[in-house]
Amino acid sequence: MERHGFIHEKLDIKILILFVLNQLPAPVDPPTLSDLVFCDDGIGYFDYSDCLAELVKTGHIEEKAGKYRITEKGARNVTEVGSSLPYSVRTKATRITAPIAEKMRRAAMITAEHTVNEDGGCTVRLAVSDGIGTILSMELLASSAAQAEQMERAFQQNAEGVYHDVVRLLTESEETR
Repeated sequence: MERHGFIHEKLDIKILILFVLNQLPAPVDPPTLSDLVFCDDGIGYFDYSDCLAELVKTGHIEEKAGKYRITEKGARNVTEVGSSLPYSVRTKATRITAPIAEKMRRAAMITAEHTVNEDGGCTVRLAVSDGIGTILSMELLASSAAQAEQMERAFQQNAEGVYHDVVRLLTESEETR
């Protein structure tokens, strides 16, 4: 079966895999990586799988806890040869990778975790950073693990809004309340 697309050679597939991983700020699971790499219709699944395995074997990519991340060696190599990919493939890969990379960056800036206390309650630790340092950090008491998990989910979904609300509440004057 003839495949359509710009990428057919294994070397180009390897470069594309490295190109995609180099744009991601955190390790990525296999389904997400394959979705991103298959942005070109010329890539077959078995060639992709072989190339991914070879990149892990040669130390260009590391696999930990079922997720893939580019190594320094892989980043150096793709910086040198990434421009050999067709422009349209690089552009499409960048476009479809950008939203996932943004979600990863945001998730890395938000901390939401809890510990169970001796009395059965939970201490919930919530924090948000701006990429340079922590801009909000707080500990709250939850009556149960279920409540703690709900607080974590809500904070993860709206950490920026919580930050703005706290700042507004603490800086409003009594007249404006």
